[in-house]
Amino acid sequence: MRVFTEVPPADWRSVGPAAKAAEDAGFDALMTTELAHDALAPLAFAAVATERVELTPSILVAFPRSPTVLASQAWDLQANSRGRFVLGLGPQVKGHNERRFGIPWSPPAPRLREYIEALRAVWRCWENGEKLDYRGKHYALTLMTPDFSPERTGLPMVPVTISAVGPAMLRLAGELCDGVRLHPICSRRYLEEVCLPAMLEGMKRTGRSREHFDIHGGGFVCTGADDATVRKAMEAARFRVAFYGSTRTYMPILALHGLEDLGHKLHEMSVQGRWKDMAREISDDTLRLFAACGTYAEIPGEIERRFGGAADSITIPLSPGWEPGPVREMLAEIHRIPLAFRGFKTER
Repeated sequence: MRVFTEVPPADWRSVGPAAKAAEDAGFDALMTTELAHDALAPLAFAAVATERVELTPSILVAFPRSPTVLASQAWDLQANSRGRFVLGLGPQVKGHNERRFGIPWSPPAPRLREYIEALRAVWRCWENGEKLDYRGKHYALTLMTPDFSPERTGLPMVPVTISAVGPAMLRLAGELCDGVRLHPICSRRYLEEVCLPAMLEGMKRTGRSREHFDIHGGGFVCTGADDATVRKAMEAARFRVAFYGSTRTYMPILALHGLEDLGHKLHEMSVQGRWKDMAREISDDTLRLFAACGTYAEIPGEIERRFGGAADSITIPLSPGWEPGPVREMLAEIHRIPLAFRGFKTER
């Protein structure tokens, strides 16, 4: 199984050393999350400090960004990492699009399909010299002049992987994309009973192969060198489960486990602004539906139980002051867990 970890989001001076240390320890990919800080700039610093690891945002919110602008940013990251960039995209939920970004809302799956097609049309224009002529309902791109076209890279097209929760987005991932980033509030049962069938249906529609499709997550990994660090990580994950559980978009996942009442209660608490109280509603049993928990010595077995045979890659956050030796040993054990993914197959 492949293992991702995060790079520091705010302190750019620390990104290079942190990225190199993670690569040396044996991580397969470095990721950023688009929360309070920019998710692309740290990857640029990581690109020039490393040689092997994959670099990816997980995920960028697509619709507030022009496909052409993002195509350019992804192009430069792919070129300067020598082909190690993977673009993680997601639609975000309606409220954030409308009230945080000021973007009109429409059904996300059809719009994201066009967004990805538009990105690839721009990349083919730049690499293959094709005329840019993409016309859809949401995006129409028909102008590209030499001054705005970067040099050809000779590299594969940037793989695109998307976040997905519901059946429409899961089918889109399988049909059009190179991978999926499952939501952290995703149980193994939801992955097996809802996610996998929908993604495989999408792959069947276009003849895509499972071995070239990376299933990442979903769920949390709470680990550390000792029990105290694990408990701290579990409390952080408990808050995230409560936060996500308060969003009605994720109610079907809770409903699969008979936790609809919990979801309604969390939503009401969020409306009341009781964010700090919500984590208390998440029991250990509920938390472990969405998280693998244990020390460095215990976590490989917990990860295999929680994700093995269903996911290809996971994310393990590193606690401050982590020691390379124990982490390297942990990663070596996780890498022994079998996976279906054999690498991206991206053609222009």
